[in-house]
Amino acid sequence: MGEIASILAPVFLSAALGWGWVRMGRPYDRDLLSRLISDIGAPCLIFSRLTDVVVDLELMAWMAGIAVLAMTFFGVVGGVVLRLARLPMNTFLAPVTFGNAGNMGLPLCLFAFGDAGLALGICYFAVSALLQFTVGVWIWTGRASFAELLRTPVAWAIVAASLVLWSGTEVPVWIQNATDLLGGFAIPLMLITLGVSLADLRVETLHRALGLSVFRLALGFGGGLLLAHLFALDGVARGVLILQCSMPPAVFNYLFASRYQRSPEEVAGIVVCCTLLSFATLPFLLAFLL
Repeated sequence: MGEIASILAPVFLSAALGWGWVRMGRPYDRDLLSRLISDIGAPCLIFSRLTDVVVDLELMAWMAGIAVLAMTFFGVVGGVVLRLARLPMNTFLAPVTFGNAGNMGLPLCLFAFGDAGLALGICYFAVSALLQFTVGVWIWTGRASFAELLRTPVAWAIVAASLVLWSGTEVPVWIQNATDLLGGFAIPLMLITLGVSLADLRVETLHRALGLSVFRLALGFGGGLLLAHLFALDGVARGVLILQCSMPPAVFNYLFASRYQRSPEEVAGIVVCCTLLSFATLPFLLAFLL
């Protein structure tokens, strides 16, 4: 229990800090800080951690490939269930498919499995981010948009890190230090912004949000367990995969729903309900993994 508490306490306290900050009426420029995270912090974190390799490159490639399969699995199963439930795909499929592998998943991977876990968690997060800005946009709008992907700094950070790893180039110390420093603020701000989002979002239709939240968490855990078994993953890789798959819907789903006018209130309800349920189930999930 002490080990689980040491993992969860930083996550809960940081998110609670963001929630309490907003509840006390303090100003929080979420747009500015979200931009700082997505345009500077996250790309620098991805580049610095992937180029300063702490795990086998082949294992990192496997994790990225399995992440693609995981989100494909979530999309297919989620699509079938939503069709049977007669719920609109362009509103609910993305929240079922794309979990919070960044704001919530990365800190948990770091605290539960150390630097090796964070590196593998970043591989999963990178794939999730790329798919959100391509397949995700197609789900929300009905048309693919690679222009959105090209405007995403995370994509360029992944390309740059991949070229460095593929070529065996040694990153200059000043670049490594600079990206490591700038990437350092990403995880704390991700958690604080998660708490702010929970304070701002509202649940409109409780029974639907609760039902889809339970479905998302069960689908994520079951899918992660199945893929870890099929690919014979063990140790840190197994833990990271199941943990990342089990995350609640990403807050980005609400932002996309608002941008494309796809019932943002409904999506907000799912994000809030599923995140709170996830907080309640995380001790049991970590006990199972550890």
